[in-house]
Formats: sequence, C-alpha cells, structure tokens
Amino acid sequence: MTSTLAQRAGGLRADIDGDRLLRRIARLGRIGLDPETGGITREGFGAADREARAYLMDEARDAGLVPSVDAAGNIVIRPRHTSYGEGRQALMMGSHLDTVVNAGRLDGAYGVLAALEVLQTFEECGIESPYEPVAVAFANEEGALFPQPFWGSMAIAGRLAGLPREPRDHQGRRLREELRLAGGDLDALGSACWPHGSVAAYLELHVEQGPVLERSGRRIGVVDAITGRTVLTLEVRGAAGHSGTSPMKGRRDAMAAAARVVLAAEHIAGERGLCRVATVGRIDPHPNTPNTIAGSVRMTVDLRDTDVWKAAAAEETLRRMLDAIAESTGTEIEVVAETRSDPVSTSEVLRAAIERSADELGLAHEVLPSGAGHDAQMVADIAPIGMIFVPSLGGISHVPEEDTAPEDLVAGARVLFRTALRTIGIGPQDRAQSRPQSRPSNELNTTGS
Repeated sequence: MTSTLAQRAGGLRADIDGDRLLRRIARLGRIGLDPETGGITREGFGAADREARAYLMDEARDAGLVPSVDAAGNIVIRPRHTSYGEGRQALMMGSHLDTVVNAGRLDGAYGVLAALEVLQTFEECGIESPYEPVAVAFANEEGALFPQPFWGSMAIAGRLAGLPREPRDHQGRRLREELRLAGGDLDALGSACWPHGSVAAYLELHVEQGPVLERSGRRIGVVDAITGRTVLTLEVRGAAGHSGTSPMKGRRDAMAAAARVVLAAEHIAGERGLCRVATVGRIDPHPNTPNTIAGSVRMTVDLRDTDVWKAAAAEETLRRMLDAIAESTGTEIEVVAETRSDPVSTSEVLRAAIERSADELGLAHEVLPSGAGHDAQMVADIAPIGMIFVPSLGGISHVPEEDTAPEDLVAGARVLFRTALRTIGIGPQDRAQSRPQSRPSNELNTTGS
C-alpha cells in the first residue's frame, strides 16, 4: 500500500458508509426511549445505559473489531490485529452514550457511533497507520445519576486517583456495584489511566447543541475552545414543620432559601454578567410533601465561562450570597464543588486538519467555541484535542426535540474520517506544536456526593 496521505485518501477513494451510520443512530435511539415524551433516558451506569453499551459492543464485534471495558467503565474499541502496549501511540476518537433525563438521541451517541464507523472503515479499506486507531465510549459524561460528570474521561486522564470518598448517586447509593455491572472495578481505577504520550491526538465529533451553525448556514463547526464548568452541590438545611400550623415568622424553610439561591445564580450571570451562564438544574426537597415545610433541599448550581478567572470570581460572589441567604432565612447551606473543569483550547494543527477536510468535501465551515463541556476537556490533559460540530436543528439539545439533518450527520462523519487520515500524516514537529495550552494552576477537583 502506498504511504502518502493523499494516496490513502484519494487513491483508495475510501469513505464512511453513511447509511450504516444512520441505521446505528436510529437503533441506538430506541434504547431508553419513552414513547410518551419521545425523550431518551440513559443515565450513566443505569439499566438503559448498560443496554446501550451492550449494543455498541455487539456492533463492534460484528464489524470485526475488539471491544473491551476498562476499570472506569469506558468501552475501548480497537482493531483486531493490533493491541495497546505495542509501542504505538493511539489516534483516539469518541464521545459518550449516557444521557440526561428525557434527552435527545444525538448528544454523545453520535460521536461514539461516528468513531466506530471511522474505525470500521479503516479496517475494511486496509488503511495502515503509524498510530493505533481507537474508538472510546466514555462512561458517565453527563453525571445525571451519579454526580461525577466526565467520570470516564477523567479516569483516562488520571484525574480520579485518590477519590476522597466513594462516589454515590443522588439518592446516596454507592457507585461500586453499578460500576461492576458495567464491567468496571472501583478498586482498580488507576489502571484506566493512559500515560502522557500514549495518545497522539483525540478527535470528537458532536452536535453543536446551539444555534450558531444553523443561523450561519455553515455545515461544519471547528471548535477553538471549550467552556470551563464548575458544578456546586448545595445542601440547604432548615427545619421541617406543618404547613398549616407553623407561623410564617420563625420558619426555617429550606425551600424558601433554595428559591433565593435560584435567583442568586440567575443574578450573577444575568444582571451582573460575572460568568457566561449559571443554572440551577436539580432541586430535591425533603420530605417533598404538599403539607410540610421542607426541612432540607439538595440542589446543584452549574457555572460556566471560557475565562477561568471570571468563573472563579463568579463562584466567590455566589458563595458570599449563599452566606447571606443562610443568615437571613435561618438555614445552613453546605457547598461542595463536585466538578471543576477549566476551559481548554483545541489544537491549532487539528483545527487546520478539520478545516482542510471540510474544504475537500465542499462543506462550509466556521470556527466557534463550545458552550457545553465535553470529554475532550479531560483528554486535553494527555493529548492534543480537536472537535467537530454539526448543526443542531433549532439550536436545542438535552430535550426530546434535539435533532440534526441526516445529511449533516453523514457530512460530519466524513469530515471526522478525513481528519483522522490527515492526522496520520502529522509529523513529530507538528505534533509537538499541537499540544494543548497549559491550564491555570487550579486543577479540577472531584469529591463524592
């Protein structure tokens, strides 16, 4: 086989099988589907997530590939005739299979199936590579059930070593058994880490989850930066009481305090602009009955910005406001930072490869940041990263209506395939230049719930 990139891409006339990709997307989209709402719920390490994982591994085996599960629960798919540890760096591609509650069918799953399609095309066409092509389905990216988002990619990047507490889900159940059912092992998390230098590049294809591409009419997004994210879990503790016999004066209503927290989060991002967005996405009151004052409320606050210093200032301001709310309502508010992910830049070399691949296919492209967090953020600790977006219809995501035109789904996978081929041709000097920018010193921290 000829060795030049142009001959690999042009002489072979290799391309992905778009129909096969769309069939797999449709089949996977039936797992966890609620026929009443049309939404999909595959919370990480839940039953539907396990079913989706089994489907992916079956598809990989049928394609002549070799899937395995690491200690963190990540599914790692490799070619049949190569294996990690032979001294070759990996060309890693992927995303995640898990979803939020009542989600759409594309977030994460599209990137995993496209990576599988690229890997299968490499095998079918006999494309030789100095790197080992690897497709990964990262475990529990969303953190919808177990509040440890980016769990799998953090493990691969070595960020889960020395967890201070054993992770639990939102109801206090331990992760250990659910991880075991997924094929993982909590006691061996360190074995899931990929050393620095083991991954030559990481590519992630994703739906945009926003309106930019649809509004501009361009079909490919070239991501230049991924937003930073801080997830705070709050425990608001007051005093439960009878809703009819407890006078308003003197109440320590945890729900009333939680309502003030919601407004405070909206205030720091909306009126004061201290961070790009702030969201209270989950509220769990106890005892949660109509005739009882809430004695406690567990809730989350999600802060995001592409500037690490702005995000830190927003968090500091919010914490001061929480102290004031607790004092004025007679409650206690405990704050735990479940996740911190710094904003990261993508590789300039990989961005150029994505742009050239889109140009070859006649696809208009646009450089834009990602307002959502992605596994690529974690992998950036150990490898250069590149991200490709395709348009989201209506600019919406994390809801049943999430969708992308079939032709754009195929186009994105074709760009991923060509970018993978171009990455094969990146020389040692280019690889050195494509390392991610160094992060600020405040490393991401995680704790159990």
